[in-house]
Order: sequence, then structure tokens, then C-alpha cells
Amino acid sequence: MKILVLIVLLFAFALVFTGCGPQSVAEAEPAAAKPAASEALEKSAALFAKRIELENARKALKTLAAARDPEKRDFTVEWTFARYSYFVGSRKEIDDTEAEKILSTGISAARIARRLKPDRPEGHFWFAAILGEQSKRSPVTVGVISTGKIRESMEKVIEIDPRYQGASAYDALGQVEMGTRGMAGGSVEKAIGYFRKALETDNENSYTHLHIGEAYLAAGQKAEARKHLEYVLNMKTHPDFQAEHAESKKDAQKLLDTKF
Repeated sequence: MKILVLIVLLFAFALVFTGCGPQSVAEAEPAAAKPAASEALEKSAALFAKRIELENARKALKTLAAARDPEKRDFTVEWTFARYSYFVGSRKEIDDTEAEKILSTGISAARIARRLKPDRPEGHFWFAAILGEQSKRSPVTVGVISTGKIRESMEKVIEIDPRYQGASAYDALGQVEMGTRGMAGGSVEKAIGYFRKALETDNENSYTHLHIGEAYLAAGQKAEARKHLEYVLNMKTHPDFQAEHAESKKDAQKLLDTKF
């Protein structure tokens, strides 16, 4: 009888120490599988299309974040995640602390996209766009050292596809000129040249009309500035860019109300 009890006890200990018992790690629930890239892209795109409500853009970002796989990087997932990160991180209602977390993750995704397909514009563009936003929020620690990188990346976009994102690479170079006046060789005249080139390439980018309006104001050419600012208020925007147009329209109206 004692021998039988001893055998039972030894068997019980063996179950515990070999991980075969009901509490063993081997029987723990496996980690949830990442959603398929195609599924996450489709779901996040539907949410991002409604980004005029910021919470939808946040959800799109979170949805796509779950599909990012460090073991199997997907080019479209990475650059799209960078784009969504830029949009959320650049909203004025996002405080600097939260924005920096979002933008830092986004710029990492953009770097990955650039590495995966250096001959495509997306990674270069969203890398530079995010770096530009980081520069605006931290002009001393980021902006001073980032101008060259932004210029180089946007020039690469123009080399690959000058019409990408509504010719926004030209627009970005114009903004760099406006932002570096008096410290890094930037000038209003150069900025206006870039904005004009952007509008020659795509005349329906409301951001570019806003920015050239700002540049003309800085140059003292109020009539030209008014023309572009009023164009922003009256133009019909593409349905896919309602959120961006709403923002530029608000800024254009503010300039018209305060500068004229």
C-alpha cells in the first residue's frame, strides 16, 4: 500500500515539474495571431476615410499597428501606418507629448518603407512629412538639424513622382524655405517658386493655395495672397481629402479676417 501511495505521489510531482499539469505553461493560451495585412489595411482605410472625426483616425492607426509584423515587414502597411501617424500627430488638438510618441513610431515605419522599396515615393514622402512636423513642434532640438534631410527626401519624391500626394513635395520644399528664413538661407521668393511649381503640377491642393497665400502676404503682395486664400474657400475638394480641406479652409478664413 505504501509503495502504491509513493508511486502516485511521484507521478503527481512529475506532472508538475514536466509542465504536464493543468496549470502548465505549455497549455497556456497562445499569443493572438496578427491580423492579415490585407484585412487590416481595408479596415483601417474605411476608418481613415472618416478622419474628419479624429477618433476615427486614431482607430485606423491602432488597427494598422496591430498588423505590423517585425518578422515580416509589409511595404504598404508600413508607409500607410506612417501616413496615419503623420495625420494624427500633426493635429493641433494633440499635445506635444502624445504627438511625439505617435510621430516617432510613424517615422520608424517610414524608414522601413524607404528601405523596402527605395524606388517608390511613399516612404520618402512620409519620412520627410513626419520629420517636418517634429521640427515644428521642436524647432531647436529637431528643426535645426533636419532641414537637409527634409529637402533631400522631398527632392527624391519629385524625382520619382512629382504628382505624388497632390504635388505636396514641392509644397513641402516651399514650407522649408518659409521656415528657414533668416537662419538657414530660406527665402520668400524661393518659397513662392516652389508653391507655383506645385500648383502647375496640381492646382487642386488646398494646402498649397493656403501656403502660397501666406508667402505672398510675407512678400507684401496682398492682392495675390487674397486670390489664393479666397480660392481655398471656394474650391471643391476631392471627397478623400475633406478633413485636410476643412483645416486649410479654416486657416485661410482666419488670414482673410485678420490680414485684410
